Amino acid sequence: MPKAQETVLEIDLKALKHNFEYLQSKLDSSTKFLAVVKAFAYGSDAVEIAKYLQDLQVDYFAVAYVNEGVALRDAGITKPILVLHPQPIHFKTIIERCLEPSLYNAKVLNEFISVAEKENQNNYPVHIKFNTGLNRLGFWENDVDYIISKLQNTQSVIVKSLFSHLAASEDENEKEFTLNQISRFKKIAEAFFSKVNYRPWLHMTNTSGILNYPEAHFDMVRSGIGLYGFGNSDKENKNLKPIASLKSIISQIHMIEKGESVGYNRAYKALGFEKTATIPLGHADGIGRQYGNGKGFVTIKGKHAYIIGNVCMDMIMVNITDIDCKEGDEVVVFDSYSSAEALAQTANTISYELITSISQRVKRVFLK
Repeated sequence: MPKAQETVLEIDLKALKHNFEYLQSKLDSSTKFLAVVKAFAYGSDAVEIAKYLQDLQVDYFAVAYVNEGVALRDAGITKPILVLHPQPIHFKTIIERCLEPSLYNAKVLNEFISVAEKENQNNYPVHIKFNTGLNRLGFWENDVDYIISKLQNTQSVIVKSLFSHLAASEDENEKEFTLNQISRFKKIAEAFFSKVNYRPWLHMTNTSGILNYPEAHFDMVRSGIGLYGFGNSDKENKNLKPIASLKSIISQIHMIEKGESVGYNRAYKALGFEKTATIPLGHADGIGRQYGNGKGFVTIKGKHAYIIGNVCMDMIMVNITDIDCKEGDEVVVFDSYSSAEALAQTANTISYELITSISQRVKRVFLK
């Protein structure tokens, strides 16, 4: 790959294929695979990622919001798309664009049924979410009878799946809690099945659930972060390949004397003669201010160059005193060797936050 000549996010589709196939290898052949492509496919490019995964024959996609699903439909994605957090104002659009809503409380259930009836729908597919411990979205287990009563009074919708979400599937210390979630979900499903004459799919596992709880794979699994190269553990990170590499260049090099300051608010002052490099990306590109003042680093010529001073909107400055480099040289913010996870940890955050923050103004390049 040619050296970067500007700030660019390289997206390796071969790595994506590897991750998909690795995760799929953990499943029975009958278990369906749902790819989560919300938030611009975790900061990469939802359209290109979805097109590629559609060619790899994933069974389902999931997005957070309706406009994300509409963008995929506009791009030619034909696979089913689950909208995880739909708002009632968009229910008519959901039907018009053949999206499938997650219904998670009485309000959205009743409002979607009302819209579906007005739109003369028959057996429109919906997904019922249950809260088993994450306490974010979802019906409670004692809501089953209420849900059934609403379903029995309409022909407009049919339940395609029942699902829930694990809260701590990556944490071995929370295994008892996770097993309790799985047990609660099974009880909910059994209660639901006993009152209807069909069997919706069940799905519960996220990436860490796929890897750690095969007993909870059920009819379908959902993977987000794993597809993009992170397994939430050192062991599994070795089996996955980060698909995104954020690169830039050195715009200018400064030689500064002891006591001279760098950046806004004079947040950094040189301890002696030092050499700094200015790089064209900043908090408007997703490198937040939490990475300044010695937290966070880039890699230049194979060496870490720590961010000094406050991160600017469009630029960061790094210490290159001990690095033999020149203006125009390539800078690696993160890639498969210097991971986004390692960079995120320097600011006490996680890879999810860093990679999903990369601005849409950063040029995307796809490696096929």
